[in-house]
Amino acid sequence: MKIINADVEFITPIDGAAILKRLEQCGRVCYKSEAKITDTSAPAFVAGIIKRGHEAVLEHCSFTVKFICDRGVSHEIVRHRLAAYCQESTRYCNYSKEGFGSEITVIKPCFLEDGTGSYVVWRDACEMAEAYYFRLLNGNTKRLTPQEARSVLPNSLKTEVVMTADIREWRHFLKLRCSPAAHPQMREVALILLDKVHSMIPVCFDDIWSEYHEQG
Repeated sequence: MKIINADVEFITPIDGAAILKRLEQCGRVCYKSEAKITDTSAPAFVAGIIKRGHEAVLEHCSFTVKFICDRGVSHEIVRHRLAAYCQESTRYCNYSKEGFGSEITVIKPCFLEDGTGSYVVWRDACEMAEAYYFRLLNGNTKRLTPQEARSVLPNSLKTEVVMTADIREWRHFLKLRCSPAAHPQMREVALILLDKVHSMIPVCFDDIWSEYHEQG
């Protein structure tokens, strides 16, 4: 069994400057102020529409990320309806095969510290689930298919979820999922995403980044 940390990867190459210019080009149509576009006008314009709550303009740009998280977190991610998804399927993935290292991969809970009693109990439970999963796949009396044997796999099983959404929906996602009220593992990946996307397109996420980093 392999234990890894949650993470977020970008599938769409992000050009922050190009995104801001496109948003400005689209947004200025509303005000017929295209003549005011300059080489440096986009950041201030986009910041202004966000401040005024005119976030419909942000729907004109989208990007795609891949969440590497556990199955429990994935169920929360896909509840956001204004997005498109693809997810690693336990119906078709047979983790006993060499392509998966002949083992399951689980996500380490961010709230468990290595070596503590709770961590050991969690690790042992996952290893036991792995053992029973392989027994079901390779049983002497009846061999179950991966989609049948998956019933014993733990919530901590690693999954990969690809999500595409426009910037307005990403802002909504991050406002909800970076909150201290969110599940700690959901918040973990949301904060990873917030830090990464803020570094690429700061104007679009400055307010959210400041709010949640002040909260710690």
